[in-house]
Amino acid sequence: MKKSKSFWVFLALSALAFGVIQFLMNTGIIDDLYSNMIILMTINIMLAVSLHLVIGITGQFSIGHAGFLAVGAYVSAIVTMKLGLPFFVAILAAGIVAALAGLLVGIPTLRLRGDYLAIATLGFAEIIRIIFLNIDYVGGAAGMQVSRLTTWTWAFVCLFITILVIVNFTNSRHGRAAISIRENEIAADAMGINTTYYKVAAFALGSFFAGVAGALQAHNFYIIQPTNFGFLKSFDILIYVVLGGLGSISGSVIAAIFLTIISTYLQEYPETRMIIYSLVLVIVMLYRPKGLMGTKEITDLFKRKGGNNHDK
Repeated sequence: MKKSKSFWVFLALSALAFGVIQFLMNTGIIDDLYSNMIILMTINIMLAVSLHLVIGITGQFSIGHAGFLAVGAYVSAIVTMKLGLPFFVAILAAGIVAALAGLLVGIPTLRLRGDYLAIATLGFAEIIRIIFLNIDYVGGAAGMQVSRLTTWTWAFVCLFITILVIVNFTNSRHGRAAISIRENEIAADAMGINTTYYKVAAFALGSFFAGVAGALQAHNFYIIQPTNFGFLKSFDILIYVVLGGLGSISGSVIAAIFLTIISTYLQEYPETRMIIYSLVLVIVMLYRPKGLMGTKEITDLFKRKGGNNHDK
């Protein structure tokens, strides 16, 4: 009953947010600059939440998320620009191919732990970038021209599905198994949990939604280039998760929104943006080592208030 009630509340609030923003866009109150910022915000939230599943829930330190973003971006661009298929097909294809890439890198590397896994995932992301850099079919270093098909509706629907799936996965027995791996992998293995299976499953699911985000990002601008998917992009996504709090979906969402706004206003000063990023991280690590939300969710605050009122 609680789950169904929270779902309907989430659905109602989502519909309200979508309707209000759509109305403001249609009436011109939100101009093209802010419309683009909102769409970019949804893409970054998807990336943060999908990486959160790998790092925050399963406890696997991956710094190659930009590789799956690149796979989704280029696959979707090929589907729409080369094959002439609808955008919906491109989004689905981007997610599926990125998930397959996640399986490809996950099965051999997720037996690794800690720094070794981080280096392996970083290597995968660089391999993907170099491959696209040298394929003339997708424009090589010059990049590939893409039609702008991403709208607020597409971005919102994809974000809604992403959060819904990952939250349900986290609250399921599969999610609890993944969390047990994060807390103590040796103990989880001793209790009979197939740690490799759950790590690979979480990795593939996170890769799927990173690919979907890649499709949205590719069709939000008129050109995509391999330089857009370098190490710094993976670092940006990692910052969202660390700043928000490892283990908190709400924290990842809040951090992605906050840093997207900063990035938008500091686009003309990329050096300043990185300085502010660094300062924010240093301050958070000094005064809030667990991140903005730690392992808590926004819903926990409402539960606590409800419990206090009941006690009174």
